[in-house]
Amino acid sequence: MVTKRGEETRAVAASEPALRIIMRRLRDIMAEQGDGQSRLDKIVRQIAGVMVADVCSLYLKRQDGTLELFATEGLLPTAVHDTRLKRGEGLVGRCAELNITINEPDAPKHPAFSYRPETGEELYHSLLAVPIQRSGQTLGVLVVQNKATKEYSDEDVEVLESTAMVVAEQLVSGAVAGTTAALEISSSLAAVIKGQSISDGLALGHVVLHESRIVVTKLMADDPVHELRRLENGLTDLRLSLDEMLAHEHLSAAGEHRDVLDAYRMFAHDKGWERRLREAVQGGLTADASVERVLNNTRARLMHQPDPFWRERQRDLDDLSDRLLRILAGRPGGPIEPAEMPPDTVLVARTMGPAELLDYDRTKLRGLVVEDGSPQSHVAIVAKALGIAAVARATGIVERATAGDAIIVDGVTGQVHLRPQPEVVSAYSDKARFRARRQKQYDALRDKPAVTRDGVRINLQMNAGLIVDMPHLEESGADGIGLFRTELQFMLSRTFPRHARQLQTYKTVLDEAKGKPVVFRALDIGGDKVLPYLRQQKEENPAIGWRAIRMSLDRPALLRTQVRAFLHAASERELRLMIPMVSEAAEIDLVRAQVDKEIGIMLRKGIPPPKSLKLGAMIEVPSLLFELDGLLPKVDFVSIGSNDLLQFLFAADRTNARVGSRYDSLTVAPMRALAQLVNACARHKTPLTVCGEMAGRPLEAMALIGLGFRTLSMAPASIGPVKATILALHAGGAQQIVERFVRDGKGSLRTELMRFAEQNGIEI
Repeated sequence: MVTKRGEETRAVAASEPALRIIMRRLRDIMAEQGDGQSRLDKIVRQIAGVMVADVCSLYLKRQDGTLELFATEGLLPTAVHDTRLKRGEGLVGRCAELNITINEPDAPKHPAFSYRPETGEELYHSLLAVPIQRSGQTLGVLVVQNKATKEYSDEDVEVLESTAMVVAEQLVSGAVAGTTAALEISSSLAAVIKGQSISDGLALGHVVLHESRIVVTKLMADDPVHELRRLENGLTDLRLSLDEMLAHEHLSAAGEHRDVLDAYRMFAHDKGWERRLREAVQGGLTADASVERVLNNTRARLMHQPDPFWRERQRDLDDLSDRLLRILAGRPGGPIEPAEMPPDTVLVARTMGPAELLDYDRTKLRGLVVEDGSPQSHVAIVAKALGIAAVARATGIVERATAGDAIIVDGVTGQVHLRPQPEVVSAYSDKARFRARRQKQYDALRDKPAVTRDGVRINLQMNAGLIVDMPHLEESGADGIGLFRTELQFMLSRTFPRHARQLQTYKTVLDEAKGKPVVFRALDIGGDKVLPYLRQQKEENPAIGWRAIRMSLDRPALLRTQVRAFLHAASERELRLMIPMVSEAAEIDLVRAQVDKEIGIMLRKGIPPPKSLKLGAMIEVPSLLFELDGLLPKVDFVSIGSNDLLQFLFAADRTNARVGSRYDSLTVAPMRALAQLVNACARHKTPLTVCGEMAGRPLEAMALIGLGFRTLSMAPASIGPVKATILALHAGGAQQIVERFVRDGKGSLRTELMRFAEQNGIEI
């Protein structure tokens, strides 16, 4: 049934797109005087007229999650503010909950339909419902209905989705007075997001978005022709920038990275994407608003896809859309300038690489929150080196956060408090002051040897991987560097670091160590540590694939270049070289042969070799536990990489949130494996170190000392707490507990050690 109003609008629409008509009329409504309710009433009336609908209704999502009917044209007026739908109730609730468009030709027959007699909607059959979204958040639902049984056209869907976007902006901006207080708007509400800690610490500060999202404020076009020209120019600039990036000499080589970037570029040239953008502009939106509308529409369709392929395509579209918005806004650049950073910056990002983090002013950086990542990711390693609190797997943080928002990052629990309440800020401020006092206590212990109450000296060393880490050696009071990750230099470089660059890095490290021992770990790439300039095949299980020494032995030039740089840097000094991912003793023989060959070349050239060379193996692969008597006579020391060793022992991917934290390092199996290592090293008189995450946690450190470990290597920030624990510890008492547990224990040693610590006044 078509009203007279509808017949008039149809006559106009014959010569003008329906969306443009709605945009013009919405602009007029917003310019008029009146309260929020009257404006909403006019909005639904105009939408119903232009779309030739018998009903147009606006539901808004309240702070309790319910949907309330705020305005209607066609339903009974008495139902306004009286009709409420629970989360997911009916087709309208389903639209809001799943964030999807619903187009039903005969809605009452749908099993999810919820009949509300107070609305008088029994007369209407066809229903089109679209979510009202802003920045990925659903604020409500816009609905049109007709008496006739029909499926709404694609044009109708496009018009209503674009209209919903404009309505969302008006609601959030406060242009529709009286609605904001009722809405569930995350931009004004406190939120607690549970993530995973990747760097210990506590940060109170303000949000800086790594890829600062452009907030579209002007939605309706004054001049559609001009906006279409802006869009075309923006798309041209976007494609040119991508072509230039791909033409870069460092990215021109074939490989997996090239395939990914080519696919990314093809997405930017996608005709379907361009067509949808053009149609949105021709409908009356600005170029900027068209990008956001198409993004929201596509995201709504792809966000529920279980296939990781489509989720990755969504990330590509997000990135392309952000790039295009920045171009349209005249802001194509990357990270903000140091002068623009607040002094208490907390970076918020979907994902971030280690080099990108180092682009920011470290003096103003307090914390980091990312949606992806894990404690073993590269950005986590850099965050630890910088001493900033960091949390990963904070789902939805980018969409919910706005630049300048107050934020608290709890790097202990993994919680992120966005726009925290005053009482939460007060509690965390007290907590931060307490941590600062404890840090002062740790600083006071810096020059004090780590000796237990019964006189056992424990050697505390630090893990590092960058030149920027070196000042921590003196600041933390570490006895040396038990693990220097050489792969970080390769990962941060745009090209393969040649001999001279590697030599300079290793020499600088030795110089700044000022005579303290340094253990260099040979290159450990592969797996999740990918170099963009090194072609690698995709592997089903990269953690146990072609990586570390396996790769180096297959590529002798790679190993030879690094070994030569080590030897030249340590000329007339001590060199400690550790080989990662050793799976069998024979691999040490191959490496030693290469080292001996390079020393021979040095001698022939008259270059002094290191005055002392110690070659060690990193024990990460469980197979070595059954070959210790064959391995230990071949090496000068061994070091346990507890992260990988535990992951392989439990067959649990440490980067997988579902299983990574499922298994306890203080249970029977790992403790017996470590005891076996200690006993074997004692028989062969081989020095033994732990350099994984296990060494840096006070309770686990107690267990390791009880097992017989006397050298622990950890992140610089962990040295103070571990040293405080050691000074209060009676090593003999811990040894008795641990030996008893290894012999006949069950479950976890954790409870018993906690009890022992409490009885002996040890703070954990």
